[in-house]
Amino acid sequence: MFKNKSYIGISFIILIFGIYAIPKIVDRVSNGDVVKGNRLDNVEAKSSKEAKLLTIGPAPKFELTNQDNVKVSNETYKGKVYVLEFFFTTCPSICPKMNMSMLEIEKTFFGNPNFGIVSITIDPNHDTPQVLKDHAKLLGVKSSNWNFLTGDKSVIMDLSNKGFNLYAGENDKVSGGFEHSGLFALIDKDGNIRCRKDEFGNPTIYYDGLDKKGVRDIQQDIKILLEE
Repeated sequence: MFKNKSYIGISFIILIFGIYAIPKIVDRVSNGDVVKGNRLDNVEAKSSKEAKLLTIGPAPKFELTNQDNVKVSNETYKGKVYVLEFFFTTCPSICPKMNMSMLEIEKTFFGNPNFGIVSITIDPNHDTPQVLKDHAKLLGVKSSNWNFLTGDKSVIMDLSNKGFNLYAGENDKVSGGFEHSGLFALIDKDGNIRCRKDEFGNPTIYYDGLDKKGVRDIQQDIKILLEE
């Protein structure tokens, strides 16, 4: 008898709740309030904000000679998104991997006149325009917007170490005689260095050209900058 009364009481409570709550739920669905609540709005706003790339500052100015003996500067790339690296053609360690990463990037954006690549040698005494031209041919480079640059060694070293803050230096104790960073710089149409945030919300500044994730990230961010 007691159990029956309990079931009746529970049923009565459920009925009252349904009469009160269901019409309100229906109204919220009809008005779209269920998917436009404050919590979801905050998540959408935060995601949109986080997706925006950070501006680090203007990229250092440069004027060097490319593989066709033509002067190329940062002004050459004005209005274009481009990726910049420091390397040398006889590098036996990280450069081949960097080359492959750049080729992947070139392939993804091949034919887009608003995208380019800059590869600056840190061994200009060996890497003459002709050597760079042969290297580009060996790699199978197709883009006319990919320039391999050489010039005065001290100027290039300053550009790398002081301008971009990307380490490059001579070391006769390592294979190849030079050490340098494997990072890529991403520069927007206005000549600014751009980047994303890391998982802790800090600017990454550069992209790891030796890592699959780094190459994937920079390709995603190139697309964002091309649409700006």
